[in-house]
Amino acid sequence: MFPSFHNADKPTHRRVMAVGLLLCLVFVVISFSLRPQAESGQALLKADRLVRTAGEPHKAN
Repeated sequence: MFPSFHNADKPTHRRVMAVGLLLCLVFVVISFSLRPQAESGQALLKADRLVRTAGEPHKAN
């Protein structure tokens, strides 16, 4: 029978899991920080229009 990672002792298993989790967290943080940010505010354009027209009667065609 070949040895596998599941046969390792608990401290080694926990250490490897902690390092893996830390690397995943670092990857996510770097991915979000390198993501292009919306500086023009276009994401809120539809919400602004909804707020401005709230309470007005609907236009008839």
